[in-house]
Amino acid sequence: MANHKSSIKRIRSNDAKRITNRYQAKTMRNAVKDLRADEVKKSATAKLPKVVAMVDKLAKKNVIHKNKAANLKSKLTKKVNALK
Repeated sequence: MANHKSSIKRIRSNDAKRITNRYQAKTMRNAVKDLRADEVKKSATAKLPKVVAMVDKLAKKNVIHKNKAANLKSKLTKKVNALK
C-alpha cells in the first residue's frame, strides 16, 4: 500500500482514468465493428465521420497509438469506398 498522501490520490485518479479510457476504447471498438458489418454504402458513409472522430480523439489522448489510429482510419475508409 502507498505511504504518501499524494501517491494514494494518484492511485485513485489513475483508477478513474483507466475506467474512462476502457469505456471509450470499448465504445470505439464497437463502432468500428458496426461500421465493418454495414453493407449499405449510404449508412456506412454516414457512420464513417463519427467513427473517425472517435478514433482521432482516443489517439490524441494516447488511449490508442497514433499509428493504430491512422491504420484504422485508412482501412475503414477503403472499406466504405469499396461498397457498392
